Amino acid sequence: MRLLLIGAPGAGKGTQAERLAARFGIAHISSGDLLRQHVRDQTSLGQTVKSYVDNGDLVPDGVVMDMLRKPVLAAASGYVLDGFPRTVEQATESYAVVRALGVEVQAAIHLDVPREELVRRLLARGRGSEDAEAVVEHRLQVYLERTVPLLEYYAGREWMFTVDGAQSADAVHEDIVGRIQKLAAFTAST
Repeated sequence: MRLLLIGAPGAGKGTQAERLAARFGIAHISSGDLLRQHVRDQTSLGQTVKSYVDNGDLVPDGVVMDMLRKPVLAAASGYVLDGFPRTVEQATESYAVVRALGVEVQAAIHLDVPREELVRRLLARGRGSEDAEAVVEHRLQVYLERTVPLLEYYAGREWMFTVDGAQSADAVHEDIVGRIQKLAAFTAST
């Protein structure tokens, strides 16, 4: 099973990805976690991406794709991608690579959360500069401009559905699992 979570910063992608990975025995691959780890470890990649992360901007496509290639290929039993792709360009480029290897996304899940709730969540978690109010507003604007077009891209390519991400984490998880089970049953019958 190969899943992709799409949602604004603060929508709960990390929480749901962890739960889905545990439930289905697949790898949780988080571009944000990987990038933050590189920044913490002060690797050359971390030094390159720190200013992007601190300002709430997207890290250049090539850098993120290079970083994610190895974990995606290593996830033989499947994966749930959290935070990548973030643009249609990233999706198009990565699809060409992963399709040839037979590890393309099978279902895209959109976690839809109202803007006011996203701001509340992001300010409450307080990770530092990336969750400062001005950076939060910028990150949400970048999401609207660059990531929302992914919804149309995936709606025309993979099985995609939207979940009310403002529900409790348990309710969101059960909604996603129920829909995945329907997909599996549908796929098995065709």
